[in-house]
Amino acid sequence: MRILIIEDEATLSKTLSDGLKEFGYQNDIAENLSDGRYYVGIRNYDLVLLDWMLPDGNGIDIIKEIKTIAPKTAIIMLSARDDRDSEIEALRAGADDYIKKPFDFEILLVRIEAKLRFGGSNILEIGSLIINPEEEKIIYEGEEIELKGKPFEVLTHLAMHKDQIVSKEQLLDAIWEEPELVTPNVIEVAINQIRQKMDKPLGITTIETVRRRGYRFCFPKKV
Repeated sequence: MRILIIEDEATLSKTLSDGLKEFGYQNDIAENLSDGRYYVGIRNYDLVLLDWMLPDGNGIDIIKEIKTIAPKTAIIMLSARDDRDSEIEALRAGADDYIKKPFDFEILLVRIEAKLRFGGSNILEIGSLIINPEEEKIIYEGEEIELKGKPFEVLTHLAMHKDQIVSKEQLLDAIWEEPELVTPNVIEVAINQIRQKMDKPLGITTIETVRRRGYRFCFPKKV
C-alpha cells in the first residue's frame, strides 16, 4: 500500500512517514500543492493524507483533481480547523475523512486502515484481462498469470495510464523507491519479462515500445 503525505510542516510529515513505514506502508512526502500534483500524476496511491493550509494554496483545491485522476484513492483531510463548517466543506469537496490537528497517531492509523479496508477496489478490468494490484494477481480469460514484483508493477502502472506514452524515467520515478540508484535498463528487463511470461504464452501484446519516447499499454491486441 502506498500513501502520499501532502503536508508542509516538516516535523509532522517526517513523523507520519516514519510511523507509516513501521506498519509496512510505502509513502512519499509533498510539501506543497505543486509537488502533490506531481506525485499524483506519476504514481498510484491507495490513500492521500492532505493538509488544508499549504504554502501555495488550500489542500481542498486539489481534492477534485486527485479524484479525477484516481477516483478510488481515499483522501483524509488533516486540518487545524476545528469548526463544523470546515469539516462539512472538506467532505462535500470529496474528502473521505476529516481529522483535526493535533491528533493521536494510533487513531489516524486506525482511520487509515478503515478507509483502505472499506474503500473502493483498485482492480483493473480491461476486456478479458483483470489486474488486481492489491493481491498482485493477473487473470486473462479465466487463467491466472504468474507475474510478480517489478514486472507486475510496471504492467499495472502502464495499464492505469493506458493510451498514454510513459517514459522510462517516469516508470522509474513511479515504481522504484530510489530511482537514482538504478539504471533505465531495469525497465527493459521488466518489459521483457512481461512479454516472455505473459504475452508470448498467451499470444497477445500488452505493451508497445514507442521509439525514443517510452512505452504504451496497448491491450487488447492479438499477435
